Amino acid sequence: MDWVEKEKRLIPQVYRRQSVVFERGEGCYLFDINGKKYLDLVAGIATVAIGHSHPEFIAKVSEQLRKLVHASNLYYTTPQIELAEKLEKITGMDRFFFCNSGTEAVEASLKFARKASGRKKFVAFTNCFHGRTMGSLSVTYKEKFRKPFEPLVQPVEFAKFNDVEDLEKKVDKETSAVILELIQGEAGVFPADKEFVKTIFELKEKYGFLVIIDEVQTGFGRTGRWFAKEHYGVEPDIMAMAKAMGSGFPIGCSAISEEIAEKLEIGDHGSTFGGNPLACSASLATIEIIEKYKLVENAERMSDYFMKRLRELFSEVRGKGLMIGVRVANAGEIVRKALDEGLLLNATSEDNLRIIPPLTIGKEEIDLSVEILSKISN
Repeated sequence: MDWVEKEKRLIPQVYRRQSVVFERGEGCYLFDINGKKYLDLVAGIATVAIGHSHPEFIAKVSEQLRKLVHASNLYYTTPQIELAEKLEKITGMDRFFFCNSGTEAVEASLKFARKASGRKKFVAFTNCFHGRTMGSLSVTYKEKFRKPFEPLVQPVEFAKFNDVEDLEKKVDKETSAVILELIQGEAGVFPADKEFVKTIFELKEKYGFLVIIDEVQTGFGRTGRWFAKEHYGVEPDIMAMAKAMGSGFPIGCSAISEEIAEKLEIGDHGSTFGGNPLACSASLATIEIIEKYKLVENAERMSDYFMKRLRELFSEVRGKGLMIGVRVANAGEIVRKALDEGLLLNATSEDNLRIIPPLTIGKEEIDLSVEILSKISN
């Protein structure tokens, strides 16, 4: 019995997997169990920011592994506090609740918004994606994801993305928070208009609701800035983070303002594993490597080059930094053909590719990927 057959027997079939079994990675490449090499333009779904098996990451995590993996939040541990100090500097936020994933970060953010605002209603946007647990699923747009698990958290209204007029109809004095992806990733990499974002913050002043920005996919250098909010010049009340935060190690965070933190009490939320020393050390190592090797700057620089090369092949290329969407005729077929050629791609729909490589990617890897795309898309 091979690995694929074992997986089908043992694991619930809730994933659509590509037909490959990986066993190791190095830089921008993955290697399967037969030794075949693949250029990775998926990066664990925008997660492996510093590339696979970075030696400095391995060294720091291994050092912590030898000292202490877990003690729980019944006690203080130094890596958690060190990470909070680091995040304070790079995010501009005040307080940090640590958890284990993006969906957990959104769950915490929704709870904090309700507690701080004293209101119940959330406003999200068409085609948004915030996670699959019950709270985050409630503010995720796609009916296919939500309907089997209703009733979910209510009230929630979905305003049209980038539509000011519809937004103005949906928000009111009952709104607890507006939750927003500044670049919709799962939808296919669609950035919010600057005027639209500006209007959200103007309406916040009018109605007194909170703004939650979901930076789970856009954070930690992905867009050519530390966080996508920097492109828009806005500061949220709450910010959800995960994915690249640990470069593959599970960690998430809900960052909040001081005003919100003051309204929280012991027992309002918690996590057994959240902020454990090993996860926090992985995040600290990730941030240090991003800073040391100027990977935020590399994401911006390689973005210009990558989009220029992609526009040689495709008419619609959009995004920011190394978060790129490409409209194609048959995305699923391209992904399958690319796999055969040793290139990993992600299709968010039948007419859209999402390109989210490690932030370490260079021109050589970009040229190789364009060469393969040229071969399989003709």
